Amino acid sequence: MGEKIYNQMKNSGAGSIAMGILCVVFGLTIGIISIVNGAKLVRGKKYISF
Repeated sequence: MGEKIYNQMKNSGAGSIAMGILCVVFGLTIGIISIVNGAKLVRGKKYISF
């Protein structure tokens, strides 16, 4: 019984670490893309006339 719980905790911990790493990578990527797109919008606003 104890070994089963130990293995379950080990797998759960490893999964949590993997999900954390993926969240950081995807969050960083989305943040960089948002900054680049925002900079393009700010730079391009001088070409808009109403």
